[in-house]
Amino acid sequence: MKKLGLLAVIALSLSAFKGNPAAKKAAVDTQNSKLEWVAEKVTGKHWGTVNIKEGSFELTDGQVSGGTFTIDMTSIKVTDIEDKETNGKLVGHLKSPDFFSVAENPTSKFVIKKVKEKAGDNGNNYEVTGDLTIKGITNSITFPARIDVKDGKVKAYASLKVDRTKWDVRYGSGSFFDDLGDKTIYDEFDIKLDLTAKL
Repeated sequence: MKKLGLLAVIALSLSAFKGNPAAKKAAVDTQNSKLEWVAEKVTGKHWGTVNIKEGSFELTDGQVSGGTFTIDMTSIKVTDIEDKETNGKLVGHLKSPDFFSVAENPTSKFVIKKVKEKAGDNGNNYEVTGDLTIKGITNSITFPARIDVKDGKVKAYASLKVDRTKWDVRYGSGSFFDDLGDKTIYDEFDIKLDLTAKL
């Protein structure tokens, strides 16, 4: 009887393992992936890019189920200002303690916690929830995304808004400082993601 019981446990364990295969990983092709940002203020806006340092999607049964991505904050670029000196000043300011404290926090991180199928505008077919860490501060964010898995590749596109003040980036914020006038910088900034990963 003990042997039969042991065999039953083994059989159930094998059955459970078969029904829940280990997640596969698709490594992000950093050379063909983009992260673009747009920040607005009362008098206009600026935009640029930040490099994806490394990352991967997790796939279960052929569908994205998780992922981890590291963002290289030292690579912040401003692409709307042509004058080299003015451009350099803004990049330096963004890297300073007023904004992202890049010397102390050279990377940011995003970890996918949940992926749910959900049809939306602009071809979006999923809702992604995850933990975004900036300056050592972690907050959960949720946003729509379009994710396609085909021919051994994962393509993911997303456009989202992030409230910088939740990560203690308060410079020029009308939510924390009075009488800023036309020097006010809006709390939310836009991020556009275009990611390619290979199994």
